[in-house]
Amino acid sequence: MGATTPISPTLLSRGVSIREGRAYLHGIAVADLAEEFGTPLFLYDAAHIRAEVTAAKEAAGWQVAYASKAFLCRELARIMDELGVHMDVASGGELHVALSAGFDPGRIVLHGNNKSVAEIEYGVAKGVGLFVVDSVAEIGRLERAAEAAGRRQPVLVRVTPGVEAHTHEYVMTGQEDSKFGFSLASGAAEAALGMVKASPWLEFAGIHAHIGSQIFLLDSYAKEVDALAAMVKAHSPRVLNLGGGLGVAYVSGEESPGFDAWAVQLYAALEHNGIGPDVQIMVEPGRSLVAQAAMTVYRVGTVKRLEGLRTYVSVDGGMSDNPRPVLYGSGYEAFLPEAADAERDQVVTVVGKHCESGDVLIRDALLPSSLEEGDLLATPVTGAYGYSMASNYNRVPRPPVIFVDESGARVVVRGESFEDLVRLEV
Repeated sequence: MGATTPISPTLLSRGVSIREGRAYLHGIAVADLAEEFGTPLFLYDAAHIRAEVTAAKEAAGWQVAYASKAFLCRELARIMDELGVHMDVASGGELHVALSAGFDPGRIVLHGNNKSVAEIEYGVAKGVGLFVVDSVAEIGRLERAAEAAGRRQPVLVRVTPGVEAHTHEYVMTGQEDSKFGFSLASGAAEAALGMVKASPWLEFAGIHAHIGSQIFLLDSYAKEVDALAAMVKAHSPRVLNLGGGLGVAYVSGEESPGFDAWAVQLYAALEHNGIGPDVQIMVEPGRSLVAQAAMTVYRVGTVKRLEGLRTYVSVDGGMSDNPRPVLYGSGYEAFLPEAADAERDQVVTVVGKHCESGDVLIRDALLPSSLEEGDLLATPVTGAYGYSMASNYNRVPRPPVIFVDESGARVVVRGESFEDLVRLEV
């Protein structure tokens, strides 16, 4: 981040506008939303989400399954259901949230490297469309659950293709040394596929693979297809699920490849490998559908200037609502919603309120020198893996989630109170 210019519009959702220095979301001042709902808060542009899902669907003849681990609440599940996409869930809890919103279970894909017996039985009983099996033990558990329910369960076999995506090691999933899936190279995937095909209670629906998250180099996906091609042609799956992981721009200078470029790369690789239209391609974008849709709005509590060292700007949230900088060293930018077009001419470190020196949101943030205690501060591109990974560390209540579109603002997840923090205690 070398430039001192105002925040780049490319990091903001489609519904954000800036007039006379003030930031608005669908015509409502961000400051007014902060005043009404308090800080910190997550502001989601619901229209942006709809537009991104539509763009993903229209990019190719593939099926889109939203990777709900990026962010899930009942209102978002309703939007996804209305738009007709599938949903990827990775736990019994995510499955429950989707079902409680009325999401069609036949369009749910249930993931997880260690599904419990209870989760498996719950998914079978509710009619989950596709189970992604991840271990030999799970194949046995799922077979017993399907038999007990008297239902033949469609299955995708998760294959580890041996492709190392260019991304953070914590979100790489396609390499040989992975907790996910069956190794292609060792023959474990072939053996697992044979077990599924031999079962009277499991229906082999297809193959699943995923190589990682926050991927910008699209040739990684071509390598994934290359690795899987022989198995696909040998077994003629109905579905080939190639996972998600498309990269998203978090700071100026980054540029997301976009759904169209992703589709072009994938389908070129499929054609090159002789995989035709008789195989239904499925992809699982998550971050790329919701990340840019949201900003987190904080209030500055203290500004601490350490002469010759740095300036710390402390906000009323932190690692409890955005752990990504701590976990992955993820970069973000910041701006002042009431001075959104101001030159960001000073370098500061934005930190949270938690009792950890590592509670840093942005190490070297550019902000206007006019910054004062009490100002609002916003970090854009927080729609993925912010609220979904939020915690109550230091017993800090989680923020509210507000959806905003042309019809106005509405609470979709209320902010927690101190009473909520002890509600489960006995």
